[in-house]
Amino acid sequence: MAMDWNNPQTLEFLSQCFHHTLSPLPSPRRAAESSLSDAADHPNFALTVLRLVSQPSLDPLIRLSASVHFKNHLKRRWNPNNHKDRDRDQVPEVSMISDSEKEHIKALIVPLMLSSDPKIRAQLGEALAVIGQHDFPGKWPGLLPELVRKLGEASKGNDYGTVNGILGTANALFKRFRYAIKSDALYRDLKYILEGFAAPLLQVFMRTAALIDGAAEVRVGLDGKALRALFESQRLCCRIFFSLNSQELPEFFEDHMREWMEEFGKYLALRYPVLEDDGGADGVAVVDEVRSAVCENINLYMEKNEEEFAPYLPGFAQTVENLLVTVSTSNRDKLAVTAIKFLITVSRSVAHRYFEGDDRLLHICQKIVIPNVMSREADEELFEMNYVEFIRIDMEESDVDTRRRIACELVKGIAIHYREKIMGIFSSVVQRMLEEYARNPVGNWKYMDCAVYLVVSLATRQPGRDFIIATDLVDAQSFFTSVIVPELKRLNVNENPILRAGALKVFTLFRQLLPKHITIALLPDVIRSIGSESNVVHSYAAICIEKLLRVKDDGVGARYTAGDINPFLLILMTNLFNAFKFAESDENEYLMRCIMVVLGVADITAGVADPCITGLTSILNEVCRNPKNPKFNHYLFESLAVLVRRACEKVPALITAFEDRLFPSIEIILGNDVTEFLPYTFQLLAQLVDQNTRLLPPYIAVFNLLLLPDSWKRSANVPALVRLLQAFLQKAPQELSQEGRLSQVLGIFNKLLDSPKTEDQGFFVLNTVVENLKYDVIVPYVSPIWTVLFTRLMKTPSVKFKKNFLIFASLFVVKHEVARLVDSMNAIQAGIFFTILEQVWIPCLKDITGFIELKLTSVASTKVICESPALLSPAAAGLWGKMLDNIVTLVSKPEEQRVGGEEPEVPDLDSIPQYSAAFVRLHNAGKKEDDPLKDIKDPKEFLVVSLASLSAHSPGRFPQVISEILAPENQAALFQLCNTFPALSCGAEVE
Repeated sequence: MAMDWNNPQTLEFLSQCFHHTLSPLPSPRRAAESSLSDAADHPNFALTVLRLVSQPSLDPLIRLSASVHFKNHLKRRWNPNNHKDRDRDQVPEVSMISDSEKEHIKALIVPLMLSSDPKIRAQLGEALAVIGQHDFPGKWPGLLPELVRKLGEASKGNDYGTVNGILGTANALFKRFRYAIKSDALYRDLKYILEGFAAPLLQVFMRTAALIDGAAEVRVGLDGKALRALFESQRLCCRIFFSLNSQELPEFFEDHMREWMEEFGKYLALRYPVLEDDGGADGVAVVDEVRSAVCENINLYMEKNEEEFAPYLPGFAQTVENLLVTVSTSNRDKLAVTAIKFLITVSRSVAHRYFEGDDRLLHICQKIVIPNVMSREADEELFEMNYVEFIRIDMEESDVDTRRRIACELVKGIAIHYREKIMGIFSSVVQRMLEEYARNPVGNWKYMDCAVYLVVSLATRQPGRDFIIATDLVDAQSFFTSVIVPELKRLNVNENPILRAGALKVFTLFRQLLPKHITIALLPDVIRSIGSESNVVHSYAAICIEKLLRVKDDGVGARYTAGDINPFLLILMTNLFNAFKFAESDENEYLMRCIMVVLGVADITAGVADPCITGLTSILNEVCRNPKNPKFNHYLFESLAVLVRRACEKVPALITAFEDRLFPSIEIILGNDVTEFLPYTFQLLAQLVDQNTRLLPPYIAVFNLLLLPDSWKRSANVPALVRLLQAFLQKAPQELSQEGRLSQVLGIFNKLLDSPKTEDQGFFVLNTVVENLKYDVIVPYVSPIWTVLFTRLMKTPSVKFKKNFLIFASLFVVKHEVARLVDSMNAIQAGIFFTILEQVWIPCLKDITGFIELKLTSVASTKVICESPALLSPAAAGLWGKMLDNIVTLVSKPEEQRVGGEEPEVPDLDSIPQYSAAFVRLHNAGKKEDDPLKDIKDPKEFLVVSLASLSAHSPGRFPQVISEILAPENQAALFQLCNTFPALSCGAEVE
């Protein structure tokens, strides 16, 4: 039933709900949220909430809460496409806002937004942008004229609260042009917006500029608050300018480039004392936001419209350089980064001659690059307070544009054309900095830090890799030995942690350049560094060891082996596990990743395995309480898996000790339904089953739990459950014939086959059953299996399904013989075997990929054409020839030549890794790919042998079929195969 959005009782009810959502007490808050959730399904709910927001008599906090709820409601329910790919197991179905309600909302939202206070205006502006993403301009033709009309009225009245509200809305609506792919529809929308909004935008921009100029000239007349509003208006105009120019240079903006550029230049060159002197840091930030937006605009023109922008370039380059001299010694990060980016673009363009003078290069080095690379207070705070973010920026080189990184990118840009000059300057700079540090290590440590950062950042890295292969500023070996080694050798691992972290970073990045004997000699020092109290230092030490153990040499393989790490193994593992006790490092993913890699390389003896399994299970029990770091948890389970695998390879009897330690943790996870860990746990259980020679009662209990339908409801668990089920079926197939378990397993197969997302897993289950059980056990179920599969084949199945079907049928043939396949298929419907061959088997055969799959299907197909009496009858000669033709294609042609373009699979958005609802495969607990035909070495040889035997029984019968039906290239390929195995060849009869 629709809500009456004018009903006072309804409005009062919603008002009370929003009031209680603000309660600090959980009970009334949850009750209110539940009531709102129920009410949200009623028609006109959004309209009623919007009506509530418009009531000036209500408590402002209630109105603000309602506006936030309104915005979020629109995000979920305005566009049905937002839910088309949802997982019905995870996201409940929601009702969409009706078209009539949408039209009412669109009629009311703009005037309400403009008349509201700033906080509510911001929420309604975001809500309007949500609508605009889907409806503007095509389904909302009245919006742009309304915005333009109100913008003109507000501008003339100097009502900058309203002006900025409209510009903010326009900015949100037009952002899509910055990143969208070119298309006719996009350009049609852009043309419509330019025709309606470009001229009004310039008018507002110029009018506001005049007001700012007047205030700057007299330094009176406008207070700081009014001036802030004017600068916010100019910032929004600049962002809209960026959006409307991002695709290409519009004619209007080209015609009016002078007006825009002159104003842009003023904001970069002038100071505004009312804000910058009297307004404190906040006032400077307001002006700098405009300057940053200007820098982005001129950078855009430099990148996309260099020829048209050329007359303005020299002036802007000099202005930006002058601005940076001031900004580089301050904390104005955003402006520094955007301004330097503009100079980088200039350095890489045809206008690079701006940098050719020696004096200019030296000036840029001393006044811009070095001040931005030198460690600042903010860097030190990040190092101490947020080690994860520091490492992400410093070591992992995230896409965050830091001042340090962007300054070095400027040097690299200049080096494109002036490498010798710029590298010579910085080589001298690095040397002087190291000398300054040597004179006073305590007071001048920042010089050392800066020198190290420059050396690393300006070095040459292997493309696409995270290690250095050459350095321009220093001799790598000499620098490492004289500068880095002394820092690593310091006995006090807590002394100057920033420099120790820098030394470890250099060690890590230089790992490919350093001789093995040097790195091995320094391993004890790196292992000591894991004991540092600094989160960054012990993380960098762990990263260093992990990266070293991953080093590979061309033609040799891994540079470091178990023999290199074994002498240090116990102290290394002790230090790693102890480091988890440091504050903020209890879930340190770098430490855990190091453990995982070390366990994968070192020799795992009983003496090592015991403290490792103790430490890992202890950590697992802790994180079970509140899983929050997905990477850490993944490395934790990988560490457990690699420990079990490597230790049991060496000492199989250790499986009992592992079971004793792991089962209590597994019981906690299963008993408390720790959903994040269930996929990992099932994979780990599968690994334990694989390692066992017998199944103890706890495993049987898990097996029975596995067969319950409820266990399969979460889609994220399915691949892991299938992996576990396969392990049980392979290890104890006899258990399946008891207590109706096989029927339960096939019920699971049916459920998995119902969804395209899980049909692969369904075939994995079915294949395991057919491969591991005797035919007399599965015979009662064969007809139902074929019935299910044939029903799916009748419903326009995907290429993937047909290939899975072919692999299953092939496995059936090699395990239970051709005759049983033919008879069991025809028992469903007379003659259906030939239909399957013609419509599914033969067409799909040439598209099979994967070595084992190719071997399986080619051998099975060979057995079918050589052992099936029905196919060997003269009436089936055509079908026999077609099948042989595709067998020859499969075994003789490379995959890239025979596999055609498959139908594109619809992207499964639910498979994109999300933390709480995704399956992530454990590499170290993976199932080894089994070859069901281990006795057959070469499917080509098997084909020739089988055909030779067949020809011997029916001499002279098949050459005619081959010459008439096989493609000429396949006749030649078959002849070549016969010559390859001459002792087995069927000779001229088969030619």
